[in-house]
Amino acid sequence: MSQRVGYFQCVGGASGDMILGSLVDCGLPIDTLRSVVSSLGIDGVALRAAPGTRGAVTGTLVTVSVERDDERRHSMPDFVEMVRRSGLPGPVVASATGILNRLGRAEATVHGVEPEDVHLHELGSLDTVVDVTCSVAGLAELGVEAVYSSPIPTGSGVVRTAHGATPVPAPATLALLTSAGAPIAPPPGGVQDAGEMVTPTGAALLTGLATFEQPEMTVDVSGYGLGSRDPAAYPNALGLWIGSETTGRSSLVLLETNIDDESPQVLVYAIERLIALGAKDAWLTQAQMKKGRTGQVLSALVTPALESRAADLIMRETTTLGVRSSLVRRHEAGREQVIVQTRFGPIPVKIKKLDGSAIDASPEYEVAKRIALEKRVPLREVLAAARQAARSLVEPGGPSG
Repeated sequence: MSQRVGYFQCVGGASGDMILGSLVDCGLPIDTLRSVVSSLGIDGVALRAAPGTRGAVTGTLVTVSVERDDERRHSMPDFVEMVRRSGLPGPVVASATGILNRLGRAEATVHGVEPEDVHLHELGSLDTVVDVTCSVAGLAELGVEAVYSSPIPTGSGVVRTAHGATPVPAPATLALLTSAGAPIAPPPGGVQDAGEMVTPTGAALLTGLATFEQPEMTVDVSGYGLGSRDPAAYPNALGLWIGSETTGRSSLVLLETNIDDESPQVLVYAIERLIALGAKDAWLTQAQMKKGRTGQVLSALVTPALESRAADLIMRETTTLGVRSSLVRRHEAGREQVIVQTRFGPIPVKIKKLDGSAIDASPEYEVAKRIALEKRVPLREVLAAARQAARSLVEPGGPSG
C-alpha cells in the first residue's frame, strides 16, 4: 500500500509565497493557481512566477500582487466567507478555512482579544487568503494526500511591522508553532541575525497541514520555492519533494477520555469540533463506569502535530479532567480526489486505491447533501448518481461503494 506524499524541506524557512513557488517548481501550472484566485471572486490580484537562484539553489519565485487601489484591511471572517463561497472542492474549502481560522486565533491570542475583534495589518491584505487557498488547492491538484515537514528554522533578530519593532519569530508565528508542538531549529550555520525565516502564513500552513517527520518515500519530482530575500549566509528557499510513501503506514495519536456526566449533545458537538480541527476520526463508545454508572468514551485519531490542540479542545468542550494519549500506527489505502459530472452537477468523489489500483469510490457527503437540499431531491439519488459517474474509474472486481 502507498500514498502520494509531499515533504517540505525548510532549508531557508517558509512563507505562503515560498510554498506556492515550490508547487510551481514541481510542475503545477501557474494558471491553475490563477483559476483558484478567480474562484475566490477577487479582482485586481496578479500571480507571477519567475525562475531564479538563491545561493546554489535554482527554483521558482512566485509573487502575489494586489494591484487595485484598495486600502481596506480585511478580517479573517471575510477571508473564510470568500473561501466558502468559492465553489472549490469540499476538502479544499474545509482545509483552507481551518487554516485561516487558526491564523485568526493565533493573532487573537497574542493581542489578548476575541478572534472576531482582531485588527489585521500585514495579514489583512488579500494575499493572505490567496496564499492559503492556493497552497491547499495546489497540493490537491498535484495529488498530494499527506504532507510532512522538516523542523522549522525560525530565524532571529527584529523586524519592523505595523505594530512596531517585533521579535523574530513574530508572536503569531510562535503561537502557531507552540500550539502545534512543531519542532523548531536555529538559523542555519549559526547566523546571528537571520531575520524572519517563517511568516505567520507559512507557519499556519505547515502546522495545519503537515506531520513533522521525514517519511520513507520514493521521490518522483522535487522543486524549490524562493523567498524574496537573498542572504549570503544561507539559500532562502523551501524544498518540496513529492512521491510515494513506501511503507503505506502513518503515525497517529489516539486520544481518549471517559465521561459520565456530560450531555450527549455536547459530546456530539465536541466530535464535530475535533473533525473541523483536522482529526482523522472521532467517535463515542458506550462504557460501564464505576459504581454502575453508564458513560461514554470519547476517542479521536489525530496527527502528532494536532495532539496538543485536540487534547485542549476536549478539555475545554467537555467536563473531563484529563485525556489519555498513545501513539498508534495505521495502515492506509491511497486516496485521490476527482470531480465527476452528474445530472445534478459536479460532485467531488474520493477514490480509494490499493497498490495503485482504484477499488472504491465515495462521494463527498457534505456536497451531496447541499445539492439534495438545493434541488429538493432525495439524498440517496444524488449519492447514487455520483457513484454511477465514478464507476468507470474503479477497477473491475472492486467494491462499487
